[in-house]
Amino acid sequence: MGAFVAASCVAAASAQAAKSTAGASPAQVALLPGLDKQLIDTSADPCENFYQYACGNFSKLYPIPSDKPSYSSFSIVHDYTQDILHNLLDQLLKQRASLNANERKISDYYASCMDESAIDAQGLKPLQPELERIAALSSKKQLTDLLAHDQMINVGAFFSYGEQQDFKDATRQIAVVDQGGLGLPERDYYFRTGADAEKTRKQYVEHIANMFHLMGEPADQAAADAQKVMALETELAKVSMDITARRDPHNIYHPMEVAKLTGLTPEIDWPQLFTDTDVQGITGLNVTDPDFFKGLQTILNQTDLATIKTYLRWQLIDSVPEYALPQALSQEDFNFNSRDLNGQPEQQARWKRCVSATDSSLGEALGQVYVERNFPASSKAFTLEMVHAIEAAMATEIQDQSWMSDPTKKIAETKLHMVADKIGYPDRWRDYSTLRIVRGDMLGNALRAADFENKRQLAKIGKPVDRQEWDMSPPTVNAYYDPSMNDINFPAGILQSPFYDPSAADAVKYGHIGAIVGHELTHGFDDQGSQFDGYGNLSGWWTPDDRKKFDAMTDCEVREYDNFTAVADVKVNGKLTLGENTADNGGIRLAYDAFLADARRKGIDLDARQDGYTPAQQFFIAFGQNWCDNMRPERIRLLVQTDPHSPAEFRANGVVQNMPAFGKAFGCKVGQPMMPVNACHVW
Repeated sequence: MGAFVAASCVAAASAQAAKSTAGASPAQVALLPGLDKQLIDTSADPCENFYQYACGNFSKLYPIPSDKPSYSSFSIVHDYTQDILHNLLDQLLKQRASLNANERKISDYYASCMDESAIDAQGLKPLQPELERIAALSSKKQLTDLLAHDQMINVGAFFSYGEQQDFKDATRQIAVVDQGGLGLPERDYYFRTGADAEKTRKQYVEHIANMFHLMGEPADQAAADAQKVMALETELAKVSMDITARRDPHNIYHPMEVAKLTGLTPEIDWPQLFTDTDVQGITGLNVTDPDFFKGLQTILNQTDLATIKTYLRWQLIDSVPEYALPQALSQEDFNFNSRDLNGQPEQQARWKRCVSATDSSLGEALGQVYVERNFPASSKAFTLEMVHAIEAAMATEIQDQSWMSDPTKKIAETKLHMVADKIGYPDRWRDYSTLRIVRGDMLGNALRAADFENKRQLAKIGKPVDRQEWDMSPPTVNAYYDPSMNDINFPAGILQSPFYDPSAADAVKYGHIGAIVGHELTHGFDDQGSQFDGYGNLSGWWTPDDRKKFDAMTDCEVREYDNFTAVADVKVNGKLTLGENTADNGGIRLAYDAFLADARRKGIDLDARQDGYTPAQQFFIAFGQNWCDNMRPERIRLLVQTDPHSPAEFRANGVVQNMPAFGKAFGCKVGQPMMPVNACHVW
């Protein structure tokens, strides 16, 4: 549940996979310095392949661990932070008698997750009441109550339901229903042709059958049931909107009265579903894709009840966090979701899974303790100062755009000045007092945590928007821009070296965290964010001619990235990745302009060399080293087909080849790969 327009993040979400073996934390992971000369491949020509130059030695020095699908600069900071959280949680376990309420909850949640023997001993008994609900269905008329209950525990069978800011009135929280119910990463997985796509579908059906068999079904029945699930999900995929089309907010905004939704899918009693989830007074809501809900009615009509019940059992077991399942089921979950889809050879140690689980379910409770012990005020102060410098660079960029008319410039500048800057952690911590955590009841804790969060989200409907709220926990190694909030958010977790190295030169800081700040700020003016005004409303604030010119410039980026081959026969999807590519390109320009302005103020000699590099070269190398990455082919294939971020290589090379200042810094000649004759420029 929650908002149904994804905030734009700087990094792709990391895959979570784990091995059911407890173990002690290894020695503390060492953070990279702001500019790491060891990573540089001096045999490479930066004008031919800058990514190879900046990161060429990364894969040798940091091979992919067997328990990960990839390893990157972000992974190192994540592992470092995870070690800190692990030690913190272990300390809390030893101090249980003196803990406050939140500390006890995160300690008990973590301890329950670590108690693998108790989870195995309980087996699926804790899930039995949920299975019995499904078994008791005797008519499709009873579906509404069961689906309402399932939505509250994160079982997204058939559709998703939650809340969002109204696109046209960002002061309001409204209800929303969205397409859902698929087990594969996204709808095109059900239809792509070729050996790899067919292999994935075959593995998925085998995975469903294996899970059913581990739940107690005879092998033949499990195999037959898996085929039924696949057939039903394929029908759902046929009426679902594809991932690229969903990037346009107009495509997923269709406000309507509840009665009209009932007309689309009368098999579901929508007013009853809202009542069952304790939400009163819903008369209208956003139906993201009316065609999906029209198609859903046909599917429900044509599917027999026995098949629906089989599908519901699958959706239930597939929704349970694998760390809350007995070892055999957890292992099978890993086999498909991590090994088959991501190429990850081994599961992670259990302590890693349980740290991530605690952060996922009690992120601000854990984050409050983390921030108190590990986030200095100086990091927040520096980041805020840099944000202001980069916002000033954006104001200049807007005024310098020859293609933008004065009326559009004026509104763009107003939006820029309205951007809210959130650094480190929320001003007001989340209240977990109503969430009950029972030590030794891992599955129950996971279900209650899901129910708590969904109730918290649904309680927003009809109330004013809380603009202080965060969508990421403080330890998260990422950042994001939210178009409806018009805010940029930098959790404490990302404000660590190499992204923020207090001892690094200013050029390095601007190349690292400055480019990330610029990235998030540019999201407010990319192809998606630019459709929202300063208040967060979906608004046509551009003149038609300005919008036409803007679209023409973004089309240049689409064509550019469409030509990049990610792996084997799979190319980057320039449309899917357009927003992130625009943010990458705009972000580095803003950071560079802000650095130059700062250097002028401080009297920095831009021709002087430090460790063999000019400040401009330091800036670009730091930027390139943001994206040092080593990724398994399976992981690349998955991300290219599902993630709006381009692969790391192109987040470096695809950007610097559009920036003449890079060519000047490294003495490149026009016509070399990193200094083409024709370059793209949006922001």
